[in-house]
Amino acid sequence: MASAALREKQAPIKASYKSDPSSALVTLTSKGTLDSSSITCKLDTGKQIQGAKAKLAGLHPKAGGDDPDISGELCSGDMLLEALVACAGVTLKAVATALDIPIKSGTVTAEGDLDFRGTMGVDREAPVGFQGIRLGFEIKLEDGAEVDEDKIEKLGKLTERYCVVLQTIVRKPEVRVSLRSSQNSEDGIERGMAWGQKI
Repeated sequence: MASAALREKQAPIKASYKSDPSSALVTLTSKGTLDSSSITCKLDTGKQIQGAKAKLAGLHPKAGGDDPDISGELCSGDMLLEALVACAGVTLKAVATALDIPIKSGTVTAEGDLDFRGTMGVDREAPVGFQGIRLGFEIKLEDGAEVDEDKIEKLGKLTERYCVVLQTIVRKPEVRVSLRSSQNSEDGIERGMAWGQKI
């Protein structure tokens, strides 16, 4: 059974987290690059993901997932950081264009700290989800460009203000969660169940 196989795969991982809590700590990183040609941000991903027709979400190796370089599966935490990098990079390029700041090249990096004891149910006191996220930009201006410090500060402030993904994380929107299930019974009648709540 799939459930037994997953439990068997996760058992030694959970045991290691109980005996050595620090082994459950990981920092995920996503990176993107900017250039002068367009208002875009190119995400750096593995070769398997680049060749895939669609991204495939799976368990992180720290939760019993396979090596993403082999499976092509991305942890959803990686995808969240990718979304942050992409949105922040595009926002920065759009703001820079509006402010007439000529960016030649640059990088956007997001790092997020996770404690897998929480998501694996090893320690009920351990948090589930990112406990810290760091977003950083490194930009290089076009040769000969002169931009004062106030304008660079404005670029940073406006990028922070108008980045949709960043503001969604920071401001924590109202979220509704629902789950619907259906199955056919022996008499051929489809029965459904539902659960939902507002967070």
